[in-house]
Amino acid sequence: MTDTLSDLAFAVLTATDGDQKARLSVENAARWQNAEITQIGFAAAPDRPGRPERPPLLAPAEMPRRRGVSDKARATLLHAVLHIELNAIDLAWDMVLRFSDQGMPKAFFDDWVKVGAEEGKHFQLLQKRIRKLGFEYGDFPAHDGLWEAAFETRNNFAARLAIVPMVLEARG
Repeated sequence: MTDTLSDLAFAVLTATDGDQKARLSVENAARWQNAEITQIGFAAAPDRPGRPERPPLLAPAEMPRRRGVSDKARATLLHAVLHIELNAIDLAWDMVLRFSDQGMPKAFFDDWVKVGAEEGKHFQLLQKRIRKLGFEYGDFPAHDGLWEAAFETRNNFAARLAIVPMVLEARG
């Protein structure tokens, strides 16, 4: 059982299955939003979030191009967006956990929890669609650029706010 928002964030961040991570993101956000959990708490954030064994992570320059109109081509594009959503779940909950000791108002956490819930729902919708095409998350390679930027800004609250959501996610 979790007692604080930080515990909820840690559970999402350490989940290694994409479906479980998305489900926990939505469920844990609801627990916070419904005031089942009211304390923010603090726990150390992991350097890397839990990840499934697949997809293979390549350098951005090594990523194959996504072209065509076949179901596989559609799935590769959906997969890229699905991977962004998985990272977005972790980025939102990492903001909650990593910077829980910064004295931010409750509204700061409310906003990031809401983002985490929305990203979880996006992942679930895209996962459902890619499965209809006969594919799964992990069937195509992905890159780790979003999380690498998050790691580089892990100790700098202002840099994290500037680089990850305002630059990298906005580009995605």
